[in-house]
Amino acid sequence: MTKKNGKVKGIQLYKCTFCGKQFLGGERVDSHLLWQEYTEGKQTYQQLSEQYGCSIKTIQRRLDKVNVKTPALEKASVVVLMDTTYFGRTFGVMLFKDAYSGKNLYKQYVKNETNSLYGAGLLFLKESGLDIKAIVCDGRKGLLALMPTVPKQMCQFHQVAIVTRYLTRKPKMQAAKELREHALLLSKTDKESFEGGLTAWHTKWEHFLNERNKDKAGKNRYTHRKLRSAYRSLKTNLPWLFTFYDNMELNIPNTTNAIDGHFADMKNKLRNHNGLSLNRKMKFIDEFLKA
Repeated sequence: MTKKNGKVKGIQLYKCTFCGKQFLGGERVDSHLLWQEYTEGKQTYQQLSEQYGCSIKTIQRRLDKVNVKTPALEKASVVVLMDTTYFGRTFGVMLFKDAYSGKNLYKQYVKNETNSLYGAGLLFLKESGLDIKAIVCDGRKGLLALMPTVPKQMCQFHQVAIVTRYLTRKPKMQAAKELREHALLLSKTDKESFEGGLTAWHTKWEHFLNERNKDKAGKNRYTHRKLRSAYRSLKTNLPWLFTFYDNMELNIPNTTNAIDGHFADMKNKLRNHNGLSLNRKMKFIDEFLKA
């Protein structure tokens, strides 16, 4: 003998009056609807288990059966945003996104981001028939040398972060304060003004930059090495900091913020599902990125 115990989303929950065991009757759980509530509705295993009146293992089993389909790439002109985000030290996701359409084009799970992996991704896009008009990246050493004939924009946000890493957010030396203030103008000024300002800063502080002293080992070293590194970073990357300015017709973004924001949203959603196995985490990411 059974007793009707409730109804959730078209599913009737029954309970045996003899053994007390609950089971579902009527319409069965739609795995794809379950997957949508899990990935988009931020519902946890526990919440879905309570909602559908079944065990967490049943929810996991249903979700594991769902196949995530990656949309096929269509031939188009693209401006590729490239970046990698990490979950811990040995698991990362490399993503390529089109600045024009906002579509994710390619992803790769990585232990470490390398120029060869970025190069392989670009080659895949090219062989898929995409016309790469420009590339926006973080400027890691050697990365800007990939695909020499394609214009490359170094993310201005990453450049400011590099300078800040050397000088901190609140530098004490006047020279460092002025250099960081100038770096913060990157997104607010034009190419000529920024270059002129950097040259003026170097002229003013050149003697200070070249100061040396002896370390404990008796070696003669530059006194302000971090300040020199911050300046050298700006000077070295200058040819790629205003590519968007030199190629206005291509509508190149000056940062990878669109992809960084995508990463932040993905991580916020994953926080609702702490403790996932690596395979289940990758499947969630596959669904979120669809690339």
